Amino acid sequence: MKTGIGKWIIGPQYCNAASRHPLQPLRRDHADHMTIPNHIPITEDLIAAHGLKPDEYQRILDLIGREPSFTELGIFSAMWNEHCSYKSSKKWLRTLPTSGPQVIQGPGENAGVVDIGDGQCVVFKMESHNHPSFIEPYQGAATGVGGILRDVFTMGARPVAAMNALRFGAPDHPKTKHLVAGVVSGIGGYGNSFGVPTVGGEVNFDARYNGNILVNAFAAGIAETNAIFYSKAEGVGLPVVYLGAKTGRDGVGGATMASAEFDEGIDEKRPTVQVGDPFTEKCLLEACLELMATGAVIAIQDMGAAGLTCSAVEMGAKGDLGIELDLDCVPVREERMSAYEMMLSESQERMLMVLRPEKRDEAEAIFRKWGLDFAIVGKTTDDLRFRILHQGEEVANLPIKELGDEAPEYDRPWVEPKRQAPLDGPVPEADIAESLLKLLNSPDLSSRRWVWEQYDTLIQGNSLHLPGGDAGVVRVDGQEKKALAFSSDVTPRYCEADPYEGGKQAVAECWRNITATGAEPLASTDNLNFGNPEKPEIMGQLVHAIKGIGEACAALGFPIVSGNVSLYNETLGEAIPPTPTIAGVGLIPDWQQASRAAFAAADEVIVLIGAPEGWGTHLGQSVYLRDIHGRAEGPPPPVDLAHEKRAGDLVRGLIRSGALTATHDCSDGGLAVSLAEMAIASGIGATIDAPKDAIPAFFGEDQGRYVVTTANAGAVLSKAEAAGISAVVIGATGGDVLALGESTPVAVTALKEAHEAWFPNFMD
Repeated sequence: MKTGIGKWIIGPQYCNAASRHPLQPLRRDHADHMTIPNHIPITEDLIAAHGLKPDEYQRILDLIGREPSFTELGIFSAMWNEHCSYKSSKKWLRTLPTSGPQVIQGPGENAGVVDIGDGQCVVFKMESHNHPSFIEPYQGAATGVGGILRDVFTMGARPVAAMNALRFGAPDHPKTKHLVAGVVSGIGGYGNSFGVPTVGGEVNFDARYNGNILVNAFAAGIAETNAIFYSKAEGVGLPVVYLGAKTGRDGVGGATMASAEFDEGIDEKRPTVQVGDPFTEKCLLEACLELMATGAVIAIQDMGAAGLTCSAVEMGAKGDLGIELDLDCVPVREERMSAYEMMLSESQERMLMVLRPEKRDEAEAIFRKWGLDFAIVGKTTDDLRFRILHQGEEVANLPIKELGDEAPEYDRPWVEPKRQAPLDGPVPEADIAESLLKLLNSPDLSSRRWVWEQYDTLIQGNSLHLPGGDAGVVRVDGQEKKALAFSSDVTPRYCEADPYEGGKQAVAECWRNITATGAEPLASTDNLNFGNPEKPEIMGQLVHAIKGIGEACAALGFPIVSGNVSLYNETLGEAIPPTPTIAGVGLIPDWQQASRAAFAAADEVIVLIGAPEGWGTHLGQSVYLRDIHGRAEGPPPPVDLAHEKRAGDLVRGLIRSGALTATHDCSDGGLAVSLAEMAIASGIGATIDAPKDAIPAFFGEDQGRYVVTTANAGAVLSKAEAAGISAVVIGATGGDVLALGESTPVAVTALKEAHEAWFPNFMD
């Protein structure tokens, strides 16, 4: 989307046009701009266009005792849509474990906060920008990054790491290459310019994402535990201050658009996508952190979804206060903006703050120095009302608590998900070496170097592990030894086959990837991406995935401290696969003890930890079964959470004791792919013994397994036996080929060539 918005017209005559969405601006380049009147008749079509059901509109009438103004209708639409209110998921989100010894702030704020010792904390969250990124991939992805960064520094933290989890349609779909290029460029363009390293993430392809891609953005920052800032307004008659960039018409109705599935009119939604400016965001970061150090800030809130509306309502409602805003004081970059447009604009790089009055001059000087707007646009009140003034007229007067805290909440009907039957009969044999090369050169298992090399992974100078390993690792600035590990994981095909086991597995794999670096997993954030919750089968997926996530988080001591729910990810009635992304943070006391996936040297023993007898058994829903034999069948591998905990604790202890020289978890593609990735990362080959049943041993995706190397196998095996965890020597490192049992050895150079080739060839 270009930054030149042009001139727009919305009026009652347009709202009645059957051929266009009633909220969608109509471009008119050679006409004077006509603002939206506040007294448009509220019709059934207009109510529906705002995403409100008839019973929800009746609830509005009951609450305020009259027909709402057009601006008030837009405010209710923004606050009560799925994206902002979580009205379909609240009931189930409350079941998730959200507390723990290190948790300072759980869900409910801009981001979660977790103690990392020494008076410091890590602040982090993941959010979606799915619909905008499909409509306008560059700006959709870029503003997704910008929004999640603001969530972090609004809490007083300096961002130190970013990740992203991306899902695209089938590679042969005509839009996929365009969407990949735009999204990756948008993420890199914003994150690189802002100055935060991208340390990890995921990229996957599936035809079910053809009409609705997923862009989930994660950010983490470091703050002092005694200097965390919250959004709860306090004090009556205090100034409400607008900070940052000016307000425009970009993104009007964006939150409502994100709360509906796509139809044939998708291209008409392009103007609801925001436009970002990372350089302004960088100035906003520095100005906010400088301002916070002065003691001027009472409360602060990012203007994200629903912009000025959501930020003001949340601050007031949390503090049991009213808010009065005068829109004539809001800095704008376009002429004759209406109250409706200003309240629903999602222009980027903006904050709202409650300020200590005596600090006004000092605060304003800071923002002027950074070239940013600073304007007192309202005040806190004691009447629990949300009042909006515009051009001398009161255009909205609503009960603020009902807007912020009492949106509709649904216990939607759901049905038990259909589970896959066990595999029928034996899986056909295939050449192991040929199968491995094919998997390494496939869309889902090939190297993502083409993607992450477009991101700045080293800026700030603290990145210790580049993307491509189990987890990103970032040194904590100012600390001699301390580092943080970050990972993001989910396997949608598992979630589709069994949402409960898939939810457990997403948490377990994230926990396992963090553990594989030697980090202690501290806490997690989720991004629950599903289809239309009004369909009982989709709601059943969501319910069971949350049950699995909650059980795994509790068992692994990995609480959910922040997150996002993205529903209505459907196009023309076809839903995406259930995709509950889990991102997590772990703490490494001494980064010099951190483990990597690459083989460290030749002539070291390779040990498989946590595997069942036979090394691997489970081929249901495996990449091998799907990509080699064209069969998406069977149940996903079950997750034994008690085993996960014991195996992970064992591996972490071995890493920190110095007993291991390399560590890698087993996931997609099974043992064969894990071994190949370790060889590719190091250039060192390996010879692996011949298991009894080679196909499931090498390609089964049994959970809770780690491949490790050591120069002291006796000590590793002894500690594993004491912990009650299986550990078996499967081979040794050395040479320049990977030899898997009786199969033909494959040169490490050939493995690397296959692994690195797919993405560049696809994007060429």
